[in-house]
Amino acid sequence: MNTPHNPRPQLVCASANPDKVAEIEFILRDVVDLVARPADVPDVVEDADTLEGNARLKAVAICEATGVPAVADDTGLEVLALDGAPGVYSARWAGEGCSYADNRNKLLAELGGETDRRAVFRTSVLVRWPDGRELVVDGVCPGTIALADRGEGGFGYDAVFVPDEGDGRSFAEMAEADKHAISHRGRAFRNLLDALSAAGE
Repeated sequence: MNTPHNPRPQLVCASANPDKVAEIEFILRDVVDLVARPADVPDVVEDADTLEGNARLKAVAICEATGVPAVADDTGLEVLALDGAPGVYSARWAGEGCSYADNRNKLLAELGGETDRRAVFRTSVLVRWPDGRELVVDGVCPGTIALADRGEGGFGYDAVFVPDEGDGRSFAEMAEADKHAISHRGRAFRNLLDALSAAGE
């Protein structure tokens, strides 16, 4: 949403996860004005069977509640040896209300001594406008699952994910800028900026 006094696009962030919101703000900070999700909007049940589907559920709900374009994303960790699990269930793989550590511990337990620890982090981002238009982009980052937690930064599975294009550090061992330069979410939101620019938004 642009005005003569505010040439930057304005998007309401549909996520209620403060860690994710902080990452999105960091990536978009120079180009998009990210508006916080209204506190009175109830949580959206993410029961779609794809990342894009969950992103759509959130973006549509927030756009309809605010009347302002909304951006949402969903991320999944796909582990080859686990047939793509946890995938769309990544955030709640260890059960409803589980912690980040619970999810990582389950992942490490499921893999055990598996030697093929290849994995892909995938993010789907969707912008929804009040007139029903949508824009969908993706970002992927291949890597491997470490044998144990490494690093204190990041969140989610960052402490066990070692990106192929890095220098051997896990995401949790990297500075924010280093992580976002190669991460799935960083790529997805940079693709979003390119798509918004191409669309004249």
